[in-house]
Amino acid sequence: MPPLPSDDALPDLPGHEAADLARGRLPSNRGGGAMSVVDDLHRARQAYERREWVAAYRALSDLDDTHLQADDFAALAITAFLLGRRNDCVQALQRAHQAELGENDTLGAVRAAYWLAMTLWQGGEAAISNGWMARGERLLEGVSEDVVERGYLLERATFGHVANGEFAEAAAAAPKVTEYGRRFGDPDLTAMGLHMEGRLTIFSGQVADGLRLLDEAMVWVLAGEVSPIFSGVIYCSCVEACQQVSDFGRMGEWTHALTLWCDSQPGLVAFTGQCAVHRGQLMRLHGAYRDAISELEQAAGRYAAAGGSPAVGQAHYERGETLRIGGEYDAAEAAYTEAAEYGHPAQPGRALLWLARGRPDAASAAIHRVVAEVQDPVHRSQMLAAAVDVLVEVGELEDAASLADQLCGFGSAFGCTALQAAGEYARASVAIARAEAEDALAAARSGADAWARLSAPYEVARCRVLIGRALRLLGDAESAAAELAEARRAFAGLGAAPAEHDVTVLLGDARAPGGLSPREIEVLRLVATGKSNPEIAAALVLSEKTVARHLSNIFAKLDVRSRTAAAAFAFEHHVV
Repeated sequence: MPPLPSDDALPDLPGHEAADLARGRLPSNRGGGAMSVVDDLHRARQAYERREWVAAYRALSDLDDTHLQADDFAALAITAFLLGRRNDCVQALQRAHQAELGENDTLGAVRAAYWLAMTLWQGGEAAISNGWMARGERLLEGVSEDVVERGYLLERATFGHVANGEFAEAAAAAPKVTEYGRRFGDPDLTAMGLHMEGRLTIFSGQVADGLRLLDEAMVWVLAGEVSPIFSGVIYCSCVEACQQVSDFGRMGEWTHALTLWCDSQPGLVAFTGQCAVHRGQLMRLHGAYRDAISELEQAAGRYAAAGGSPAVGQAHYERGETLRIGGEYDAAEAAYTEAAEYGHPAQPGRALLWLARGRPDAASAAIHRVVAEVQDPVHRSQMLAAAVDVLVEVGELEDAASLADQLCGFGSAFGCTALQAAGEYARASVAIARAEAEDALAAARSGADAWARLSAPYEVARCRVLIGRALRLLGDAESAAAELAEARRAFAGLGAAPAEHDVTVLLGDARAPGGLSPREIEVLRLVATGKSNPEIAAALVLSEKTVARHLSNIFAKLDVRSRTAAAAFAFEHHVV
C-alpha cells in the first residue's frame, strides 16, 4: 500500500486563510472552506490507513482534484480497485502519473505506469497495458542507478512471457524479480516474485518444490507485510495452484485464510469472486452440492460486480460439474455452455455429460481430442480421471489403461493425495472391465481410503461400487451386496441420483438393462467373467439345458450373437 503524505503535507491554504491561522483563528467552513478541506483530507487518509475502503473511497472521491497529491490519487486508485470500480481506478492512476511527472518524480511516475499496466492487463486491455509498460521503461532510460522500479516492470514482463506461452523466459525472469525485492527490502515484490517462481516451478512438473515456494510467499502475506492488492493476487493464485494439482488439504487451508482476509475488509469486491469459486469447489468435494451451487452462483455475481472477468467461466464450469453429479443434465449443459462463452474449457465435464446422456461416440471423440491437446503435466493431470471414465465405458481399454498409468504417475510425482486416489480409482475401473478382480479390489480399497482422508463422500462411494463389483467377480456375493448397498445409501444422501440408480441396477432392485430378468442377470454376470455353461450351471445349481435356454434368451433380448458381445454389454451397463 503506497504511503500517504503526512498531515504536514496537507494542501497550501490561500494567503488570507493562512494569515488567519497564524493569528490563531480558524477559517470559516462555509462553502467547503479550506479548513473543511484539510479535515476531509485528514479523515480520508486515516480511513485509508485503517483499510476502511468504502469510507476512504468516498472521502477521496468527494475532494476536488486540486487538493490531492500524487499519493492521494494512488490511494484513491487502490480503494477503487478493491471496491470493484475499475474505471475509477484507471482514471485515478492516470492522475497520479501526471501528478508525479508534474513534481519531477520520475520513479513515482514509473510506479503509476506499472499499476496502470497491471490493471489494464487484468481487464483484458493488453494493448493499452503494453503501452503503459513501454512508457515506464522509457522513463527509466533516464535513470542511471539500479532501482526497485526496474523489478516491478520485470514482474509485468514475466507475466507477459507467461501469457505468450514463453515459459522458459518466464522461469528465467521470475527469480530476478524475487532478487530485486530482497535487495531493496520490498515485501510486495519479494512475495510476488516467490509466488511466480512457485507457479512456474509447478507448471514444469516439480510440484513439491513449487508448493514450498508458494508457502514461502504466503508467509509474507500472513505476516501482514504485503499490501492489499498484492495480498489478494497471491492468495487467489496460491489457492488456484493447489486446486490445479489436486492438493485439496493445502487448498482448504489457504481458502479459509483467504475467506477471513476478505471478511476483514467490509465492502471488498476484488478477489471475493475467486474466493467464492474455491469455496464452491471444496463444498462439492465434501458433498455439499446445494451449498456449492449457491456459492458458485454468488461467485459469478461477484465477478460481475467487479466489472467482469474471464474467471467467471470457471464458476460456471464448476457449477456444471455439480449439476451433472446431481442428474440435472439440462442445467449442467447450460452451465458448460456459459463456461465456454467466457473462454473456459467445457471439457472434460461435457464429455462425461454426453456419456451420461447416451452419446458415447461424442464423448469418446471429445476425450481423444483433449488428451492429444493437453500435454503440460498440471492441466493433463486434471483431465485424465474423466478420460479414463469415458474410455472404460466405451470399451477402449488399452487407451484407458495407459491413461490410468499416467494418472498414477502424476499422483506419485506430485505427492497429492487426491491425485493418488484418482489414479487408484482409474486403475480399479480398468481392472474391473478386464475382469481382473484381485487387482481391482486392491486399487479400489486404496482409493477409498485416500478419498476418506479428504472427506470426499461421493468419491468414496464410487470406490465402494468398484469394491462391490470386484467382490462379485470373486464370488463373494454377500460382501459385494453389502458394499453396493452402502454406496447406494451414500449416493442417496448426497442427492447423486444417476449414481444411485446405477447401483440400484447392480443390486437387481430396479428394471435391469435390456429387459433381462434377475436370473438372466446372474447368468450374464458369470458369462462376463468367462465361465462356461457347465461352470455356470454348477454355480447357480441349474441344469446345463436351463443355462443354455437363459443364454439364448439373453442373446435375443440384447440382440447379440456371441458370449463376447454379451460380456461387453454387461460391462458397459455395470451388470458385473
